[in-house]
Amino acid sequence: MNQDVVYWLGSSLYLNITNRCSNNCYFCFRHYLRGIAGFYLKLKEEPHPKLIIEQLERYMPMRKWEEVVFCGFGEPTMMLDCILEVTRWIKRYHPDMRVRLDTNGHGYLLNPERKVVEEIREAGVDAVTVSLNGHDEETYQHVCKPSFKDAYKSVLFFIAEAKRANLEIEVTAVRIPEIDISRIQNLALQLGVNFRARDYIPCFY
Repeated sequence: MNQDVVYWLGSSLYLNITNRCSNNCYFCFRHYLRGIAGFYLKLKEEPHPKLIIEQLERYMPMRKWEEVVFCGFGEPTMMLDCILEVTRWIKRYHPDMRVRLDTNGHGYLLNPERKVVEEIREAGVDAVTVSLNGHDEETYQHVCKPSFKDAYKSVLFFIAEAKRANLEIEVTAVRIPEIDISRIQNLALQLGVNFRARDYIPCFY
């Protein structure tokens, strides 16, 4: 079965660049689904930026897309250099296209000694959506089971850095019993960023 590196939902074009993730959230549908909306997102291998660009050249003329989003069955900042290269290509040939990164906020932990937010901003990323599935550190560790001990603090740092860099930011959280959505919403308000609650998609088997 073919793997889909580029897929789309509505007017957004998505890039599925890795299946690796530094979180192991029990509610993540990649645990029990092979894809979304008819697209197969289980990767046999991570795509080279050249392949992603080739597919963008094919699919971008199909319609008037509102944005290109780095979001698939993994954490995109695992492939930071790929994000930078592809974003630079998009902005070179489609300068008005909005580019968004959908992330768990572990970019600094995954890329130590890199100025992650500064690098993505300079490459041309316009917006970031950060998943913060925990109203405090204990809840975050329990729900997301991150690979890193200080993951929760690093997510908050990532959000603050993105705010400082004047990126458009949206914090999201999934509606599950363990999470106090109102507390995360208040935290987003304190940080001066937008917030959106996401519905939980349960496993059907």
